[in-house]
Amino acid sequence: MLHDQSSRARPRLMADRAKIGAVRGLVLQINLSPGGLPKRPVAEALLTPLGFEGDGHAHPDVHGGPAKALLLGTSEGIDDWIALGFPLFYGALGENLTTRGLDGRDLRSGMRFRVGQAVIELSKPRTPCVTLDVYGPALRGMIPGKDAEPSDPGWAMGGFYASVVEPGWVRAGDIICLVDAAV
Repeated sequence: MLHDQSSRARPRLMADRAKIGAVRGLVLQINLSPGGLPKRPVAEALLTPLGFEGDGHAHPDVHGGPAKALLLGTSEGIDDWIALGFPLFYGALGENLTTRGLDGRDLRSGMRFRVGQAVIELSKPRTPCVTLDVYGPALRGMIPGKDAEPSDPGWAMGGFYASVVEPGWVRAGDIICLVDAAV
């Protein structure tokens, strides 16, 4: 297990016990690319402290690193974008994990999820990025900015960055389950 330096900065408390194990979904897709959009599905991948092995970032000064090792997106959120007329598909937004069954509006920084053999910790919602303009500039304009609050329309609709607490293999079809949260 990796040493989690963030635990020194703030005490870790268990999330509401009713939510531990009850907040769960499914890994619908694991998406990788040599860099940039879109990312394409793979059956399985090794999740390391810097993200999925074999995944690259077109702008490593902005994306990637330990606090943004991966981008999690919900299929429900992507389906909402598609219903609004955006020409998207799973992996199009650059998300590494596309899940089903998690409500993006309930995601918060500090939540820890077991996904396959790995454990991830949500770090921050994705903010608007000019790269998304390939799908129409209106999309970027609908993703809340860095000062967004969970009550904002579109909260986490662009996805949620996560760090890797415990590396391990992740496969399409794996369960993703809340195991802890910083409060």
